[in-house]
Amino acid sequence: MCGIVGYIGEQEATPIIFEGLRKLEYRGYDSAGIATLQPEGIVVRRSEGKLLNLEKLLREQPLTGTIGIGHTRWATHGRPSETNAHPHKAGSIVVVHNGIIENYLALKEQLQAAGHDFSSQTDTEVIAHLVEERLKTAPSFEAAVRTALQELQGAFAVCILCKDQPDTLIAAKVGSPMVVGLGQGEFFVASDIPAILAHTREMIFMDDGELALFCGATARFSTIEGDLLQKTPRHIDWSPLMAEKGGYKHFMLKEIHEQPRAVRDNIAGRLQEQQGDVYLEDLVYNDQALATVRRMVIVACGTSWHAALTGKFLIEGHCRIPVEIDIASEFRYRNPVIDEQTLVMVISQSGETADTLAALREAKKLGAMNLAICNVLDSSIARDATGVIYTHAGPEIGVASTKAFVTQLTALYLFTIRFGRALGRLSAQQGQQMIADLKRVPELLEQSLLLNDQTEKIARQYMHARDFLYLGRGRNFPIALEGALKLKEISYIHAEGYPAGEMKHGPIALIDEEVPVVVLVPKNSTYEKTVSNMEEVIARGGRVIALCTAGDHEVHDKAEAVLELPTFSDDLDPVLLSVPLQLLAYHIAVLKGTDVDQPRNLAKSVTVE
Repeated sequence: MCGIVGYIGEQEATPIIFEGLRKLEYRGYDSAGIATLQPEGIVVRRSEGKLLNLEKLLREQPLTGTIGIGHTRWATHGRPSETNAHPHKAGSIVVVHNGIIENYLALKEQLQAAGHDFSSQTDTEVIAHLVEERLKTAPSFEAAVRTALQELQGAFAVCILCKDQPDTLIAAKVGSPMVVGLGQGEFFVASDIPAILAHTREMIFMDDGELALFCGATARFSTIEGDLLQKTPRHIDWSPLMAEKGGYKHFMLKEIHEQPRAVRDNIAGRLQEQQGDVYLEDLVYNDQALATVRRMVIVACGTSWHAALTGKFLIEGHCRIPVEIDIASEFRYRNPVIDEQTLVMVISQSGETADTLAALREAKKLGAMNLAICNVLDSSIARDATGVIYTHAGPEIGVASTKAFVTQLTALYLFTIRFGRALGRLSAQQGQQMIADLKRVPELLEQSLLLNDQTEKIARQYMHARDFLYLGRGRNFPIALEGALKLKEISYIHAEGYPAGEMKHGPIALIDEEVPVVVLVPKNSTYEKTVSNMEEVIARGGRVIALCTAGDHEVHDKAEAVLELPTFSDDLDPVLLSVPLQLLAYHIAVLKGTDVDQPRNLAKSVTVE
């Protein structure tokens, strides 16, 4: 989830691009860079870290020119460094890129065989070299770009310059966002509206498979294959702050709606469908090493702990390895039984959670194999762990985790496939079916997001409740815990998650007409039992909000409020159920007037014990 900005016109490009990058820094802050076309050719300035570092460099070494491209990076392939920073250059070509090129390794091998030398670890550098190579035989810069882009697999939004075409900028997109701003004799290109809103309100939103060629004061839109298109501009009437949030009222709501994209990025380039396996690029441990594991311990805090609990069901169910779940703040203080045949997995969105980092170090000291699931490349936990599975959720601004949680669930699912195949306890056919199910998740998440308006109505109905109870069974019990946590975090309403079957062992005493009970009751292996638990709530005057499978008339007739979700598999139901629970918490918090993105007493990354 990087940010890109391009400019072509008569003004100095660098100030426009830099301010655009500043508006997009929420999309990534591992490194940044700008390239401009100058009479002597293309000149590049890059720096590791936040934009402040690039700003300092530009003061020391200014960039001139009226055509340029810039980038702020959220690292996926290659650690944050100046070498891995964009723009990437190859010969006369310079490129910035947002997305993931799934076949970059195969392309890199071909290009190296043709004599190309690579300087970075990124997938993006392949694009620059590929265009350079195709330019040798193509009739024009434009033709070379079109040919090269058709060879790429994955998601990309790109801006490309060529030093031999000093009046031309090319932009294209497949799967990653790209917006074009129209000025008077000038054009702006960016990943998101905030970057260019100060310069124009007239914008064209590019669709997948489209290419824009800017030459002087003209713009031409076409498919990547070359078919001409007529694009209609839209007038954008947003405030600057609203623009940063993509038109959403809060970052949390924006991030909830980013979850289909986040899952797509999480699985991109990792699925080996024919083999029924997955490729986890930073896992480190091979089949032989994984086959020595006799038990697992998963350690985490807060929302990540709920993901860990769900992971236990996945891993034990498919890999037949015992899995223990620990709260990180307790792990070190109970003298855990750990040895070299134990795989300790830690989960942290930020990769900086102090308790989780301490647990990881304790596990390493005890000789355990170790692995981290985290979102932030080169974070402390990622650096300390032997192996890492990055979630690629992109920056999460809202303190209450949403897309980071869902991508943790899908990362655990990916690991389960890899682990099961390594252990020989998951057949190729079973792996193929699990992959097929996973590929459907982004689309089904989009369907779940259609419940937003209905969820807001339910929120209005129950916003004044003092207490909530959330019930779920099996792998949906951790989702009940997560739903309750979301409500507590941002609305300040007391809420508890409970195993549905345990309700009668205490919490049932609390149930009356003043306590809404959220019941997770999809049609799965525990459906009948959960329906019985729901009946027990209703019999005692409880007000049931049910999350059920679409078309479930039995639940619909019994519950006071119902949210119906697409039919799916037991393994991935928790992912889909998370969305309406996030929306319910969000809308109740908004209605109560709390600070949704920055709730009281909480921080995004807890770096103290």
